[in-house]
Amino acid sequence: MKVTVIGTGYVGLVSGACLADVGNDVLCLDVDPAKIKILEEGGIPIHEPGLHEIVRRNVEAGRLSFTTDVEKAAKWGVTQFIAVGTPPDEDGSADLKYVIAAARNIGKHMDAYRVIVDKSTVPVGTADKVRAAVAEELAKRGSTTEFSVVSNPEFLKEGAAIEDFMRPDRIVVGAEDPQAIELMRQLYAPFQRNHDRLVFMDVRSAELTKYAANAMLATRISFMNELANLAETLGADIELVRQGIGSDPRIGWHFLYAGCGYGGSCFPKDVKALIRTGSEHGHDLKLLGAVEAANEIQKHVLVDKIVRRFGEDLTGRHFALWGLAFKPNTDDMRDAPSRVIIQELFKRGATVAAYDPVAMQEAERIFGDEPRLSYAGRPKSTLDNADALVIVTEWKEFRSPDFEAIKSRLKQPVMFDGRNMYDPALIRAEGIEYFGIGRG
Repeated sequence: MKVTVIGTGYVGLVSGACLADVGNDVLCLDVDPAKIKILEEGGIPIHEPGLHEIVRRNVEAGRLSFTTDVEKAAKWGVTQFIAVGTPPDEDGSADLKYVIAAARNIGKHMDAYRVIVDKSTVPVGTADKVRAAVAEELAKRGSTTEFSVVSNPEFLKEGAAIEDFMRPDRIVVGAEDPQAIELMRQLYAPFQRNHDRLVFMDVRSAELTKYAANAMLATRISFMNELANLAETLGADIELVRQGIGSDPRIGWHFLYAGCGYGGSCFPKDVKALIRTGSEHGHDLKLLGAVEAANEIQKHVLVDKIVRRFGEDLTGRHFALWGLAFKPNTDDMRDAPSRVIIQELFKRGATVAAYDPVAMQEAERIFGDEPRLSYAGRPKSTLDNADALVIVTEWKEFRSPDFEAIKSRLKQPVMFDGRNMYDPALIRAEGIEYFGIGRG
């Protein structure tokens, strides 16, 4: 099948590359010439494990190509995926200007039946707006060309997106038109040879499903963080509590880890957008409001621990910080706890030496020429002259460090573990003063 993917960001590029990898002819459109230049020269504008190889393989095979030509893209694929950004607006709602612009471009140039697929995370009712925008552009041309609008939300985890797309848990498709349903079934057939993973529903239910999934996962995280803070006050250990409740099959193990807050491109934005959607329709989603508030508080928990240990005035203090990305296997720092922690340390007069396997370039873009922030090429190099080590992201390479080196290279052996990576008893036996999240 010939497929157009509009947008070469995280969702668009992964979707386009994976669809090409099963034999489709995919054309990826982006209006940013710099992104297209990077891709045409063999580079990748985002960090995602395995993505570079799959893009290279399919470009060389002639199944994947890139363009800035809007008309060419609209005339290329019978299926047109809209995978552009939906950043939060000032009021927390999803900004749909890029989605609607993409829809209008399709309407201006399409020359045959098209299935227009909302792949971006969009609020309920967006398909109606896309349909209206395309119809308006067709009317301007005096065209009666038929089209369908489908909702096909993505469920890709950053750091595991290729696996998620190629071996999905489920494929949610919101559609009412039989022709569009059949085309979507054909398109996704290669991804469900083992068993049928397609879940068909009406468009509005599909749009809500994406927000509901992310809001549920965010709720679990904030719930565990609230319990962790209580456990610490009560002298309990949240890790033991996690084991006790996670073994209940009604609850399960996923997203039950306490830490220093969630971030990234999805959870913060989608929780805000769902709250806003509820408000616009007369529903005050109190639970999600609490989830969001708890997460913002949690991003300050590590700094609060540092202040209790070293005092409010941190002038002259220097901290080693491991992890900048909001989670492992990505360079994404959108709404990352590290950003809050670093800024709060700066406000109190401290300096920071940071290390992250892939996100330091992104940090340099965010913080610019900030003299109070330096970067190290190895984790150990951050430790020299530091008053304490602060762990913010649970990268694999941090799981089994040289604790003796940590102890000897720090000014004083103090560790703030924002992801509960280590056994407190083990660390304290090494002679390191240890502060975790909810570890008693």
